[in-house]
Amino acid sequence: MFGLAGFADRFRAHPVAATIELGSFLGCFALVFATLVAVASGPPAGSLEADWLWLAIVAAGGFFVVFWTALVPLYEWSL
Repeated sequence: MFGLAGFADRFRAHPVAATIELGSFLGCFALVFATLVAVASGPPAGSLEADWLWLAIVAAGGFFVVFWTALVPLYEWSL
């Protein structure tokens, strides 16, 4: 089943997996939006005060990679 009703059914069946997938979707959307804003503001300038958005994007992307390659498999292994 598709749509909101289908998501509600999947959430009831597997709440942890549905939460992880929804959070990942929202995180990816936020990373794309933040990247567009950072690109529009110009290239990194080389100072921490001016480059905080670029640093946040790299940190969030790194967390996302570690989350899916290390933490999710560990969680699935523990089930």
